Amino acid sequence: MKASEIKYLTEKELETKLSELKAELFNLRFQLAVNQLDNPTRIKAVKKDIARIKTVQRERELSAAADN
Repeated sequence: MKASEIKYLTEKELETKLSELKAELFNLRFQLAVNQLDNPTRIKAVKKDIARIKTVQRERELSAAADN
């Protein structure tokens, strides 16, 4: 998921997507532990998507605090 796509999501959609990605990361790590992981580069991609979402959330949080 691209950062430009993430910026247009609402707060609720960001929270939903973040929880989905965290669950996916958990499952990927579990598959890695039991040697059933097909695509190990997916772990890196999911981590980056989580970081992108958290960055957008923090930017919005800071801009809201600056407006007050």
